[in-house]
Amino acid sequence: MQGFEFEHTSVLLEESVAGVFSNPQGIYVDCTLGGGGHSSCLAARMAPAGWLIGIDQDAAAIQAGQQRLAEAACRISIVQDNFRNLGAILDRLETGLVDGILFDLGVSSHQLDVAERGFSYMQDAPLDMRMNPEADFSAYELVNTYDEQQLTEVIVSYGEERWAKRIAKFIVESRKNAAIATTRQLVDIIKKAIPAGARRDGPHPAKRTFQAIRIEVNNELGILRDTFLTAVERLKPGGRIGIITFHSLEDRIAKQTLQELSKTCICPPQLPVCMCNTKPKVKVLRKPTLPSLDEIEHNPRARSAKLRLAEKLS
Repeated sequence: MQGFEFEHTSVLLEESVAGVFSNPQGIYVDCTLGGGGHSSCLAARMAPAGWLIGIDQDAAAIQAGQQRLAEAACRISIVQDNFRNLGAILDRLETGLVDGILFDLGVSSHQLDVAERGFSYMQDAPLDMRMNPEADFSAYELVNTYDEQQLTEVIVSYGEERWAKRIAKFIVESRKNAAIATTRQLVDIIKKAIPAGARRDGPHPAKRTFQAIRIEVNNELGILRDTFLTAVERLKPGGRIGIITFHSLEDRIAKQTLQELSKTCICPPQLPVCMCNTKPKVKVLRKPTLPSLDEIEHNPRARSAKLRLAEKLS
């Protein structure tokens, strides 16, 4: 794969790196290496004694990250794995507690733009959507094996799509003739299911359904809360966690998890005095950071992004 290019524009780059960075000789973990944008920005601030760990389950991202970080002055460890295994990865590397951990959630520009990965409703390709191409379960299996009720639940829960029931019904009807094998076939089915009037305004009619299928295939939401809890456990006092989200479902999990960790009392509200002696584990830092108008103009995919930051307490 000579001349291989992994195109990805990092969102909220300076804001997120500045938000988690404090010690040039520290240990930092980029849980979503992608094209290495956030990691290279972190590495540029680090001293030779610093240690940067990049994690991604996508082999293409691993290769791109290795190329981009090849000249870094600090120590680099790149790990091909799912960030749900963060604790085991840090145990294996024997890092001890770390200074900063960054998550850039969602799908990368590269995964959307490489047609054969099957993430995009704008390009015809085999139905796939696996962030780890070695995984057994793909969008093809989901679309062709889930029953109508399961499909409806996925599209409602993860796509917040008002036409989910009709879309599920049309999918099940269509596959009686032949398996749904490509993104174009699925887009055509979705367009037929959504009434013409409802398709005139708003985003592409397939956007929410494709998002829902991608989330289900990769279990994107199911792993977040536990991974954020692990990340906070692995921070040094004063260390920071940064989480960039791209839609309301994952942002809600990030917000609720950090709020839960920042609580000083978890007693039932009817108790007159606190009995739990709960100590907050983190301090949430300011309101979420949003991309500037200039960033959105140069990278429209940034428009829904939010950065949440929290600092580990003692």
